[in-house]
Amino acid sequence: MKKVLTGNFAAAYGATAAKVNVISAYPITPQTTIVEILSEIVADGELNAEFVKVESEHSALACCIGAQATGARTFTATSSQGLALMHELIHWAARARLPIIMVNVNRAMAPGWSIWADATDSISQRDTGWIQMYCENNQEVFDTVLMSYKISESESVMLPALINLDAFFLSHTSQVVDLYNEARIDQFLSKYDPKIKLDVDDPHAFGALTSPEHYYEFSYKMHEAQINAIRVIKEVGQEFGKIFGRTYDLTESYRCDDAELILVSYGTIAGTAKEAVDQMRNSGIVVGVLKIRYFRPFPTEDVIKALHPAKKVGVIDRAVSYGQSGPFFNEIRSTLYHESTPLYGFIAGLGGRDVSTHDIENMVDIMQNDPAQDLIWIGVKNVD
Repeated sequence: MKKVLTGNFAAAYGATAAKVNVISAYPITPQTTIVEILSEIVADGELNAEFVKVESEHSALACCIGAQATGARTFTATSSQGLALMHELIHWAARARLPIIMVNVNRAMAPGWSIWADATDSISQRDTGWIQMYCENNQEVFDTVLMSYKISESESVMLPALINLDAFFLSHTSQVVDLYNEARIDQFLSKYDPKIKLDVDDPHAFGALTSPEHYYEFSYKMHEAQINAIRVIKEVGQEFGKIFGRTYDLTESYRCDDAELILVSYGTIAGTAKEAVDQMRNSGIVVGVLKIRYFRPFPTEDVIKALHPAKKVGVIDRAVSYGQSGPFFNEIRSTLYHESTPLYGFIAGLGGRDVSTHDIENMVDIMQNDPAQDLIWIGVKNVD
């Protein structure tokens, strides 16, 4: 069945299709409609789940942590300042190895107050241990929610996941989304039943004081789980394709095989970049796009393989690591440290500013002209 859905509705329908047991809800623009539609779905009896209204985003994640520890499949959603308020418990959820799924509608951090798209909120959670992915369109939002449960709940992973979509460009923009047959969804995603959980008949200790004798190894195991997730993501993406007809991977190459210039991007800017690439190809410029879907685990080997043909690489970031450069640019530069390929970092679209195909073409023009600097701010106005 096909429906015209906003990105927020696609996320809510994804959680419904996954048959989550517990939803914790606290509103924040532009995420609010995700939990609003879920409240209606639960109230109408379309989903047998506990819908818990909490007093803050911090409490929303605390609720998921408690429920997930008992063996429940959980879901929550947030944005920007709400994600920042969760920061303490974001660490806790990952170190407790709880496969909570959370949708974050990427919104700029304040001040100045903004409700528009910017990836700084999610990038700030980079080192918490969560799997982290970025969606280009609303179909990808729905599909990623379903896949994330299967990935995160894998016994070799057992880590929470943060699914990111751009504020308003996806959250409040309607697109056609294919919603799959319930029987096929059940074939793909089985009931969550962890081996270790809070159980009075099989007691364990959780979250106890840990001495240096063991804490180090816990961190090592979390890192290994992220590495394991690379294999699991590929396997789940292939299985998803066999059942539903859409295959997903950690990255997606678009016209990169013969490209002399390759742009790396993520989220909705990747979609704009594809349009620009088609236009530039018609003008004789041999350019391609590498879309990064997963920021953690970072797809190092896939990136190296995809970018190998390029004579020059540009990376487009809708976020900035202040005093350094764009966060995805930093990752690509680290990944290609042994290569001599010229790299250019572009900062664009902060605070929801539009990034057009003309802007993308401008970036390629800059790359062709070999700028002296490797960090370029696109469209910045007079700031003197």
